[in-house]
Amino acid sequence: MGAGHAHRLYRHGHSPVHALPPHTKLVAVFCFVVVVVSTPREAVWAFGAYALLLALAAAAARVPPGFLLKRLAIEIPFVAFAFLMPFVVPGEQTELLGVHVSVPGLWDAWNVLAKGTLGVAASVLLAATTELRALLLGLQRLRLPPLLVQIASFMIRYGDVVTDEMRRMSVARRSRGFEARGVRHWGVLAKSAGALFIRSYERGERVHLAMLSRGYAGSMPVIDQAVATPAQWTRAAALPVSALAVCLVGWTL
Repeated sequence: MGAGHAHRLYRHGHSPVHALPPHTKLVAVFCFVVVVVSTPREAVWAFGAYALLLALAAAAARVPPGFLLKRLAIEIPFVAFAFLMPFVVPGEQTELLGVHVSVPGLWDAWNVLAKGTLGVAASVLLAATTELRALLLGLQRLRLPPLLVQIASFMIRYGDVVTDEMRRMSVARRSRGFEARGVRHWGVLAKSAGALFIRSYERGERVHLAMLSRGYAGSMPVIDQAVATPAQWTRAAALPVSALAVCLVGWTL
């Protein structure tokens, strides 16, 4: 139930965080994100404390800051959206760097940036310390519906296959002198997308028939029976429990 190679988000290591069972890390990250989202946006210091907790977790996992920062680029669209909020949200106006902006919009932008960045950073740290195959096993261990686990498994397995097919089709178009330069070329791209869908669908049918011929009956075998020890749960709970303490203080101040 795993991919044939490590994902580029994963960073191989032998740290205490790498050694934790995947389902304990999934629960810890989920609880951490819930706590962060539940924190009042006015408690600015609390988000700094959360960032410090993540930095300590990254240090324990021996994941360099540059590795995390590069992969935070995935949230750039949300950052762009947040920067627009002070100009489009109605409410009391104030002057910032010579520009009139909305006070509620500034708070909303801060809310999106702070909570979104912390959530993405926690997810990137999880992916950096846990192989994709192990994440799937962790979801399986947490009793996620088997069908969803299987769908995620096949997405991971065959995502690169479909991507390679797209690359080959692109090379074939360019070798025939095609370059998409305007609206008049959209028809060719649409036909390519249709051909890619048909090829992927046919490949999926062949894979399904191959699985049936090998005894597949609608569920994958459970191949991970490992049980996390209380000590491992305690180590995994250190991040969300510390974040919860910060959140409670943020609500009381």
